[in-house]
Amino acid sequence: MIAFNSMNVRIWSMLGSCGAFGQAALDLPEVNDRVVVLTSDLCVFSGLERFRAKFPDRLYNVGIAEQNMVGVAAGFAKEGFVPFATTYAAFASMRCADQVKVNMGYMGLPIKLVGLTAGFAVGALGATHMSLEDVAVMRAIPNVTLLSPADCTATVKAVQVAATCPGPVYLRLSGPMPNPIVYKGDCPFEIGRANTLRDGTDVSVIATGSMVYQALKAAELLEGAGVSTEVIDMHTIQPLDEDVVNRACGRKLIVTVEEHSVVGGLGSAVAERIACCVRHPRLLMVGHEGRYPLAGSYGDLIRQDGLDAESIYKKVIQHLKEKT
Repeated sequence: MIAFNSMNVRIWSMLGSCGAFGQAALDLPEVNDRVVVLTSDLCVFSGLERFRAKFPDRLYNVGIAEQNMVGVAAGFAKEGFVPFATTYAAFASMRCADQVKVNMGYMGLPIKLVGLTAGFAVGALGATHMSLEDVAVMRAIPNVTLLSPADCTATVKAVQVAATCPGPVYLRLSGPMPNPIVYKGDCPFEIGRANTLRDGTDVSVIATGSMVYQALKAAELLEGAGVSTEVIDMHTIQPLDEDVVNRACGRKLIVTVEEHSVVGGLGSAVAERIACCVRHPRLLMVGHEGRYPLAGSYGDLIRQDGLDAESIYKKVIQHLKEKT
């Protein structure tokens, strides 16, 4: 079994979320002999070279045919296998939307669709490969569990959890390489139950994926400005942890942070929830807004989008000033 120790945490961080997925996948066939892995000609980018060498009869490369890959995964699932299908998040969600709707949503087959390099992770390849709409697409499809781990340690946990989930799962992998560390050891990862990483009484920051690290850094800056800030890792976007959102309604301000469009993502999910509450605070949604970015490095792209810790801090401070 995989050991959640400091050495492995550092290794996973250096490998990035795709490499961490590959490391976690190595353990799966020994735990469950029904696990198979599919890739659409992205074995290297999926971190699966070692998996291919160790389990050559468990890895299926369907070529650059993502829609067919989901169909093949459905066939495996119908025969009692647990298929993990991997491709870029932009293609997993948009190009395969019909196959996801029918095979995963409608049929409820236990396909584990892994969306690699979500958000700006492959920003150098331009807008066609940036995945800033995938959460919105997947949230609209019933029965699909949507996981968005905060770092590479959480990615390994998410893979293990997905393997045991009886239904379809979309696993969204984001962040750069190396990937900043949020969890320095074993961490809780229960579907539908968020992790509160920092307590606070003024502002509740609900973040997901790669933005959890930035939210924690922003919270430190806010604390220095006298704003007591709670930080929540919403690693499951569907089903959403409604209890933790209800609790956040006791703060002065709720802030959602995501490396995704502000339309249809985590912010929308939280907004839909708090709209059902009798009383709730203001909501500030921090995410990608309405344009196709030019190609660039990961760091430059999140700064241009105002998703780095300093920008999040400034937005919260400005919002508090404007609304008081």
